[in-house]
Amino acid sequence: MKESAQKELKLGLPKGSLESMTIELFKKSGWKISTTGRSYFPSVDDKTIRCSLVRPQEMSRYVESGTLDAGITGKDWTIENDSDIEVVAEMVYSKTSFRPTYWVLAVPQDSPIKKIEDLKGKRVATEMVNFTRRYFAERKIAVEVEFSWGVTEAKAAEGLVDAIVEVTETGTTIRAHGLKIIAELLESSPQLIANKAAWRDPWKREKIEQMRTLLQGALSAENKVGIKMNVTEADLDKIVKLIPSITAPTVSPLYATAALHGVKWFSIESVIAEDVVRELIPKLIKNGAVGIIEYPLNKVI
Repeated sequence: MKESAQKELKLGLPKGSLESMTIELFKKSGWKISTTGRSYFPSVDDKTIRCSLVRPQEMSRYVESGTLDAGITGKDWTIENDSDIEVVAEMVYSKTSFRPTYWVLAVPQDSPIKKIEDLKGKRVATEMVNFTRRYFAERKIAVEVEFSWGVTEAKAAEGLVDAIVEVTETGTTIRAHGLKIIAELLESSPQLIANKAAWRDPWKREKIEQMRTLLQGALSAENKVGIKMNVTEADLDKIVKLIPSITAPTVSPLYATAALHGVKWFSIESVIAEDVVRELIPKLIKNGAVGIIEYPLNKVI
């Protein structure tokens, strides 16, 4: 009997600034993805997934067309392309990557333009042309929007355009070019998106939902650590009150401790925010905790 074809999910990974952090997130989620040289087709230790590296700006178009079943891209580019896709999950890291970005309207520091209405009849440069045109059209402000191929900040600084719509995390680069932000137009974060036909396919949907669960579990573990310690029965209540946790700390009696000098010992374990640990551990020690162990987490689900 002829064997049935191997089921396969075509997954798009963002090429560029999000590439390395996306691959690291998948590693924490349980998938090892490897890139080699100039190849646009990374290998993955899952025979049911085929990966492709795609520019975030184009990802939603390829997912919408069915060239890809799913992909990771910014919310901004899904909006820019007005793509008809399924948004499976918003993905925001709380530490060093996948942080939200903001598309802002900026003008030179000495510009007389103070608010968006002042741009009537003016020229605006941006990579997000469709979004920017819709934004001003909805507010009935007639502006000329032109596509920018890059170094957009310099165009406003040199007077080539009256304003720019540009992406930023903190605004530092924009201010460094002698510009000021007069409005925030859009907040964006990475999304896991799916082709609508793929989302209706039972096998592909289950695979995408598995991916969503584990990716979000890895994101939830960011900035969190596990902590465990031993404590006597006499100190148990005050130690438990000190420890924050998702629900409540896990408390377990230690084996055969009743015979150890007549003192009962317990093990306490919890998941807490990483920045809390440095303040918490000295307090735990002062209140009788011993054998304190801190360990990293890959996923919290």
